[in-house]
Amino acid sequence: MPDLRQTRKNIKTSLAILAGVDIVALGLLFSPLVGSTDSRRQEMNQLWSELQTKTKQVGPLTDLPDKVHTANKQIADFYKKRFPSQDSQIATEFGKLAAANGVTIEQARYPVNVKDEETGRLDPVEMEAELSGNYKSLATFINALERDDTFFLISSITLAGEAKGPIKLQMKLQTYLKAGA
Repeated sequence: MPDLRQTRKNIKTSLAILAGVDIVALGLLFSPLVGSTDSRRQEMNQLWSELQTKTKQVGPLTDLPDKVHTANKQIADFYKKRFPSQDSQIATEFGKLAAANGVTIEQARYPVNVKDEETGRLDPVEMEAELSGNYKSLATFINALERDDTFFLISSITLAGEAKGPIKLQMKLQTYLKAGA
């Protein structure tokens, strides 16, 4: 026959422990350490707004692999379209722009290749040109040069002119050739 006294003692001990846990829980609920209901609600609202802010910040990173693939394709198209593979293409494009804008090429020194190992897939090409024309034609030429599909980077321009006659323009610019071409 089971010992009922021992079972009763175990039950009383368990009830006392559970009552102690309840008292501790009530103490924590009303203690200043946990805070009031309003302060907990404010904290929850603040955390919710932080979650919304973080979600918006992470939003541009969605579909990142697709964006990287698109960017790589755009970079390849940029290199294909904007950088020539032969020196003659640079001279031809520069001459076309000058002729189209009524500018005379007095003297041109190109291409002066500058081998730079840090550029990776592109070799820089420096050009120096002495041009002449009226002010409007030179201005439209510079504008056309900057807008052209071939990538031209103007580093310096020097204007000189006389009281009568065309304006002289000395220009230093740089472009790039595809490496290995």
